[in-house]
Amino acid sequence: MTERTLAQHIAHFAATTRYQDLPEAVVASVGMRVLDTLGIAVAATDLDTSRAATAWAREQGGSATASAVGLDVALPPAMAAFVNGVLAHSLDFDDTHLPSILHPSASVVPAALAAAQEHGADGRELVRGIAIGLEVCVRIGMAGFDPETKNSVFFEHGQHATSICGAMGSAVAAAVIGGASEDRIVDTMGIAASMASGIIEANRTGGTVKRMHCGWAAHSALSAAGLARHGITGPPTVLEGRFGFFQAWLHEPGRADEILDGLGSEWAVPGIFFKPYPANHFTHAAIDAGAALRARGIGPEQIEKLELGVPAANLRTIGEPIDVKRTPETGYMAQFSGPYAVVVGLLGGGGLGAALEDYTDELAKSADRRALMAKVDVVPDSRCDAIFPHQFPAVLTATLTDGTVVVEEVLTTRGGPERPLSFGEVSTKFTSNAGPFLSDVELKELAGRCDRLGDLTDIGTLLAPLTDLKSSTQQ
Repeated sequence: MTERTLAQHIAHFAATTRYQDLPEAVVASVGMRVLDTLGIAVAATDLDTSRAATAWAREQGGSATASAVGLDVALPPAMAAFVNGVLAHSLDFDDTHLPSILHPSASVVPAALAAAQEHGADGRELVRGIAIGLEVCVRIGMAGFDPETKNSVFFEHGQHATSICGAMGSAVAAAVIGGASEDRIVDTMGIAASMASGIIEANRTGGTVKRMHCGWAAHSALSAAGLARHGITGPPTVLEGRFGFFQAWLHEPGRADEILDGLGSEWAVPGIFFKPYPANHFTHAAIDAGAALRARGIGPEQIEKLELGVPAANLRTIGEPIDVKRTPETGYMAQFSGPYAVVVGLLGGGGLGAALEDYTDELAKSADRRALMAKVDVVPDSRCDAIFPHQFPAVLTATLTDGTVVVEEVLTTRGGPERPLSFGEVSTKFTSNAGPFLSDVELKELAGRCDRLGDLTDIGTLLAPLTDLKSSTQQ
């Protein structure tokens, strides 16, 4: 084999990219994503699914050298990565890459943190590993994006691209932090591909299994890196081979140019969208549009009816069936409701404009919110169709009781490159999520460490405050 395979190209990029080669924007972005991911993980510790994942991880045994959020005993690295990955993806609050529509940090960051503790890596190696892992995850995800249908081929086959591509990117991150050679990184990817998994039927008919997907991806990453270190090998053609990753998942050749073009010189990492609000990303522009009406001084009592225009592809997620979307029974259902999103914006929420406390079962069923939701229609909008899926836009048309018609267009998604969040705003989100569990001093110190992540000499100091949390119900 004289030419490099795709895995060998990725391995060369991963092995030869040094910390000092990373653009400043990438380094800054990684620190913000670690802070964001840890805050979400802390907020998720009270969930029943989080307690189940932690209990299972504690039963597994092994050499305990890594930390899991909310657990005051150490775990084997793969188990710590599993727990933290489960927590990071459990609230639908983790970052999103567009247009691939996958959530890379919820697996890559937990895997990298565990690998850093396993190998005694410092902050620079952690930042380097996360940056490379995120880049690989996103690029493999884009290899499965169909620009003609504007959709992920993974999703069309019922596959959760977040966990499948996350396992691959996380495995590269773990291998890099462990000091692997190019050949060993190739082997790690070859092994991880046989562990990558995740189907999304639970999104439609129920079940909490989706919450474990990023944890399993991170666990697979640590396992693959460890197996490669001990001599297990993988196929160099793992991605593009006749029976490789693309054939298995996409049932067609992947778009190799999405992996190779600009690899090492053009970074996708800073452009990954942070989520300012704890709800399905399709609803975020609706929140902003509702908030824009409120900023005009328009109150609920002045509104006769509301029409929320969205991309046609989003309609089935946040607008159908409309009777269900107007009457969510739980806070979780409200996270996927266009009408509820408009109401959150109109009434004003916590955090950056909507926070976890705005999505409770009680609020979802409250009479005043349901009265407002009953006024909201969700319809396809051609302007939004032209922009999707590079943005998740919305156009909100309000007809007031005096006959006035007011239109608010939100054509870019907050938290993305066009409307980025500052470190201060990500810190506000972190404080909103972790505040019920940590002291003000701990919140400030942890944010400061993430802001200067490359200066850390011991990753344990970053995670130590998060391993013995008080339940939010005990505060």
